[in-house]
Amino acid sequence: MEYQEIIYETKDNVALITLNRPEKLNAWTPRMCEEQADAIEKANKDKSIGAIIMTGAGRGFCAGADIGDTFQTRLGGEDPGNDTAGGSGGMPAGIDWISIVRGSKPIIAAVNGPAVGIGVTMILPFDVIVTSEKAKFGFAFIKMGIVPELASTHFLVSRVGWGRANEMMLSGSLYSGKEVHEFGLTEYLVEEGRLLDKAFEIGTVMSENPDRQLRMTKQLLTANAVTTDIKAAEELETKLLQECWETEEHEEAVNAFLEKRKPNFR
Repeated sequence: MEYQEIIYETKDNVALITLNRPEKLNAWTPRMCEEQADAIEKANKDKSIGAIIMTGAGRGFCAGADIGDTFQTRLGGEDPGNDTAGGSGGMPAGIDWISIVRGSKPIIAAVNGPAVGIGVTMILPFDVIVTSEKAKFGFAFIKMGIVPELASTHFLVSRVGWGRANEMMLSGSLYSGKEVHEFGLTEYLVEEGRLLDKAFEIGTVMSENPDRQLRMTKQLLTANAVTTDIKAAEELETKLLQECWETEEHEEAVNAFLEKRKPNFR
């Protein structure tokens, strides 16, 4: 796929996806979504890549959906993308964003500026969110006469708690990077100039681990995070653990330990 609205590049064992519509603060379009999904799959297929970072070009991370290219187009009677009416949360049909993100290699958001609407809901299921002090976050759906999407009413509660999630979504207010970090929405708050350095630091550590087991662990976290069936959670862990016993990654880890060397998973 030819990328028009993102940039894809790699550094060592980490892939960097940059949303690239800086003149519009990287406002989201269905085309951007398709490119993001393609780039994540590209990183997943590359055996040299162990983690993925997503950030924005220029002053913004993603200022929400492009009003003209999405809402206005739809109000005019046209679908703004590849059957967004048949997709989930306004995304093109065939793109299951939550499954893509939760099924991928570790994925880290490096939020460098405004992250509003879909600009923040699309990163809530990421594994780690790093934010700059310059960033702004807002769930502005209510101010557009719509409701949130991408299971964000689940993920936001999981990250910040019931009361805070209600406040953020019902007010539609903007919050600073410092505020949302204090709420628990992000894992790290850093100075503007250190944002990508911190994201790459995290990604590099994760990329030293075996892909198969990283994605299995994400599967367990996704399935078991809010389950009330503890027995089912344990049974799923046991099932995947037994699968791991038969893998070359497990054998390499054991041999490396016994031979007093660092395991090579790539």
